[in-house]
Amino acid sequence: MHWQTTRFDIDLTQPKVMGIVNVTPDSFSDGGHFAAASAALAHCEQLIKDGAHILDIGGESTRPGSPAVPLDAELARVLPVVREAVKLGVPVSVDTYKPEVMWAVLDEGADIVNDVWALRRDGALQVVASYPRCGVCLMHMHRDPQTMQTAPMDGDVLPQVIRFLEQRIDAMHAVGVARSRIVLDPGIGFGKTVAQNFSLLARQTELLAMGVPLLVGWSRKSSLGSVSNQDVPEKRVSASVAAALLAVERGAHVVRVHDVRETVDALAVLAALG
Repeated sequence: MHWQTTRFDIDLTQPKVMGIVNVTPDSFSDGGHFAAASAALAHCEQLIKDGAHILDIGGESTRPGSPAVPLDAELARVLPVVREAVKLGVPVSVDTYKPEVMWAVLDEGADIVNDVWALRRDGALQVVASYPRCGVCLMHMHRDPQTMQTAPMDGDVLPQVIRFLEQRIDAMHAVGVARSRIVLDPGIGFGKTVAQNFSLLARQTELLAMGVPLLVGWSRKSSLGSVSNQDVPEKRVSASVAAALLAVERGAHVVRVHDVRETVDALAVLAALG
């Protein structure tokens, strides 16, 4: 199984680690640490040394309750980092839902669009259709970042998530985007309760039945804090590694993480089992 992206066909027969690069002042875990382009680029280089297979650069926080960022501000944060990151020899993903940002970063050579809105914003589908090789990650999100946790989903979320993602795959096919370019993200923490998030992990193999690679992002999420009694995101490293390991053991192809070295080491132990 491969994930086709702008410059790389990513081999997913072995799990891949996507390192998070938040070029923001207000992300829930490391906001402000890498807001300067030079600091963000140094972080990119360190994540690669730590074993990251993919970099995911984002210029707007999507933590619960976070305000939207103006277009010019997001471009100013992201573009200088992307221009340099594409020279580092690994696939570069950009976490954005704005079509204008997608155009700009793909023009700079970015490999993947990682969209929490799953390309539902006007013009977003047309952007990825215009770049015949770029990879896409489609994520499930209930409501929007401002309101998603004030009124989380009801009932059994798994069939709802599957139905939504299947509809988005169909929308991609309708504009000529090949299935080989798509991975799916069930959206851990995006409008779901703690119990619902863990049900998605427990039943993750049902998501794999869609026949599309799965990308999962548990890293430092509040659900992990709820079960580990860790209120501070930076103290959820052990829980994050455990969740990533369980996700891969249940078939996830890509894990999106803050703590790359720790996750890579844990996955090496899993791989040693054969």
